[in-house]
Amino acid sequence: MSIRTLSDAAWTVPAGDGLYAVLVYVLVAILLPSKSKALIAAAAVTVCVMIELFQLTGLPAELGESWPPLRLVLGTTFGSADLFAYAGGAAVAYAVDRTTGTVVNSTRHH
Repeated sequence: MSIRTLSDAAWTVPAGDGLYAVLVYVLVAILLPSKSKALIAAAAVTVCVMIELFQLTGLPAELGESWPPLRLVLGTTFGSADLFAYAGGAAVAYAVDRTTGTVVNSTRHH
């Protein structure tokens, strides 16, 4: 389910992009549990930016037409505002993880 299915308000677009970055942060943290939280946050933003820039090629839109679930992963069109939402989402994930240490587990090596 997408946050955009809950409302058509303008805030849902950046909120959805921010939550996407949180998801990427969690996935990176799971894949690289021994890395620092700052590195995980930087990697999450990098992955999001790379996917956003990939949209400039038009290939994600084509792939999304072939298999619609890819639209959720790769998006379809580039939006520079999305980059700010990704940075914000990763920053929130980093802050929560740093404060609570609960993204992967609280015994992770720093």
